[in-house]
Amino acid sequence: MKDYRKYSDIMKALSDTNRLAIMDMLSEKELCACKILEALRISQPTLSHHMRYLCDTGLVDSRKVEKWTYYKLNTTALNDLREFLDDLHATAVPVDPESIKSDVRDYYGKELKSKDDLKTSACCCSGGMSQEAKAVLPLIDDEILDRFYGCGSPIPPLLNGMTVLDLGCGTGRDVYIASKLVGETGRVIGVDMTPEQLEVARKHIDSQMERFGYSEPNVEFIQGYIEDLRSLGIEDGSVDVVISNCVINLSPEKERIFSEIHRVLRKGGELYFSDVFCDRRISDEAYSDPVIHGECLGGAMYVEDFRRMMRKVGFEDFRYTSVSDITIEDGRIKEVLGDAEFTSRTVRAFKLDDLEDICEDYGQSATYDGSIPCCPDHFDLDDHHRFIKGEPMRVCGNTAAMVSETRYGSAFVIDGDRKVHYGKFRNCGGEQPKDEKKDAGGSCCCNCC
Repeated sequence: MKDYRKYSDIMKALSDTNRLAIMDMLSEKELCACKILEALRISQPTLSHHMRYLCDTGLVDSRKVEKWTYYKLNTTALNDLREFLDDLHATAVPVDPESIKSDVRDYYGKELKSKDDLKTSACCCSGGMSQEAKAVLPLIDDEILDRFYGCGSPIPPLLNGMTVLDLGCGTGRDVYIASKLVGETGRVIGVDMTPEQLEVARKHIDSQMERFGYSEPNVEFIQGYIEDLRSLGIEDGSVDVVISNCVINLSPEKERIFSEIHRVLRKGGELYFSDVFCDRRISDEAYSDPVIHGECLGGAMYVEDFRRMMRKVGFEDFRYTSVSDITIEDGRIKEVLGDAEFTSRTVRAFKLDDLEDICEDYGQSATYDGSIPCCPDHFDLDDHHRFIKGEPMRVCGNTAAMVSETRYGSAFVIDGDRKVHYGKFRNCGGEQPKDEKKDAGGSCCCNCC
């Protein structure tokens, strides 16, 4: 339960123009009381009155140097206030979850008959597929491919024997690719709320298993909501890898989805998904437009809200493995969206207990041995960590955990542990791209100072 009295007191403290002016002055640097008096041209008792308000609420800290008092902003309190206001803003749009789900279900189940019916490229760009996944595509039935919509290729390597969960599986393209890659000893579960799409997926189970040479199906398609996996019988810690392809943006309850993902993943399990993101929060008009929402744009996640959400549900650090721009040609849609810029991003996150919110330096290095089947020469953890076979790379504690405490651990040798801490890790992953769209995720690896 939030301390609403605290935030009420803060709002009262900021309701005076002089106090707002003081906050603005302190945003630049710490100031002596004499400088504030000089700038505002108020009396000492009046200044003391204002500063008592600001200090009592925790917004401003003070210190004495001989006879003078110095004031500075309390950045922790300000960040807390900002997150509180961000949460209020994020919930300000009235949402009828069932209405949104119904619109999406109708759009994908009844209005769209093939990829040609889409009005933008947001739901159908699928570049960057691994060679191992590409090799399976010719084995997939044409009907599955023609009615599959996705904005990436979220199929990670090293899946043999794994249990994989595909959220919003549609006609099952990625389920069947994963089915081939996990082998007969693995298992793939596809969840979708659209009966028309699942009908296509289920119709091809026997033919796909025959093409893969399997004696028994290793796939299961479940109709239901990805926001409530528990009701579908998917138990805690029962899944090795969760994938999703341009679906989470369609949901009005994204935090529930990520919370459920964290619940069902085993320790060391991986979330690997592609989706549509935006450089700002979407307008009410765009969000409520069924076509724009169905085109994966109306519900696109603002990158900073996504970062906060991931940390809130337990993914302390995550990484972007690829980022690409989305172009919008439809005139009406462009007019409604205005200057908002959209990207398709593939995200990698792990369920690990010891990840930290920034990259910390413990003097560790990681060496890749080249044993991941599709990656004989190098392995890309994310868009700024390429591990060359046999070449040690200095890494932060989070990166060391990601490549050693997961299924990738068999392919890496880690030198060092966390017994000695050397401070914040600098320049994690080397030189970072200047384009802010290329940030790399939840920790300071994404945007090192």
